[in-house]
Amino acid sequence: MNGIVETLPSWLTHPMLIRWSEAVVGLLLILFVFGVLRRVLAKRITVPETRYHTRKIISFTSYLVITIYIAGLFSDSLGQLTVIFGVVGAGIAFALQEVIASFAGWVAISFGQFYRPGDRVLLGGIMGDVIDISILRTTLMECGGWVGADLYNGRIVRIANSFVFKEPVFNYSADFSFVWDEITIPVKYGSDRTLAKELLIKAALDIAGTDVPIAQAQWGMMVHKYLIEDARIDPMVTLAANDNWLEYTVRYVVNYKQRRFQKDRLFTRILDDFDNTNGKVAMASATFHLVDAPVLDVRISRNKSLHSEKS
Repeated sequence: MNGIVETLPSWLTHPMLIRWSEAVVGLLLILFVFGVLRRVLAKRITVPETRYHTRKIISFTSYLVITIYIAGLFSDSLGQLTVIFGVVGAGIAFALQEVIASFAGWVAISFGQFYRPGDRVLLGGIMGDVIDISILRTTLMECGGWVGADLYNGRIVRIANSFVFKEPVFNYSADFSFVWDEITIPVKYGSDRTLAKELLIKAALDIAGTDVPIAQAQWGMMVHKYLIEDARIDPMVTLAANDNWLEYTVRYVVNYKQRRFQKDRLFTRILDDFDNTNGKVAMASATFHLVDAPVLDVRISRNKSLHSEKS
């Protein structure tokens, strides 16, 4: 017991113990300062996107400050462990190659404009809205699955950032927040074709035409930024004749989040307009008539059977 008491002062004054104590105190102080800064700025910033990016920058900066602080504190000891760290680092790099690829993916996402929080993407075969981008993973609020028309299904999916190097990244809202959509309207033969086309164009212009000016402005910026043709933005109607009916296709631009609602409005308007033509334009439908199968009567001649037995 006396030996422990006698050696205790030397342990308490040991340089390595003092250095680790400084590291712990400094670490706690850095975390405290950046935590207070994060809370203060979160209360003052009202724009959600700006608040999100500010929180991410503060977190990344705190990690960087901690790394620099620890490296500076133990800088004289690190030189003696260079070889060991090199060998261990090579093993860790091999074992954590997916983690390293995900970190590289995060750097590419941050500076390569693949996507950002709020964008709707198709990543790794999963479509959804980006709700968070961390150093290793991207978090999506999934759309589709058992739910149609690109609506949320309630699942949150986390995908490794390394996927940006392995598969295509489909972004629905990067530079152009609209998509082209189409609906097909079958019309009976004998209907007034001119009137049908006029009704469809008018319905498309009245309902989807409100998006045209904004879409044209965004598409103009796309043409200026990329080598791409000046595509048609305003609604259009085309006709194809098949064996059963006249097939009209209505093509229009719509915000990527409004596809289902816009289709509902268009179909409702078109059906009402066709009903008001008093039979001049009528929707076509396929009719299938199921009939009973004929009775199969099989008869075997007795004489022929007896002849076969004698043979």
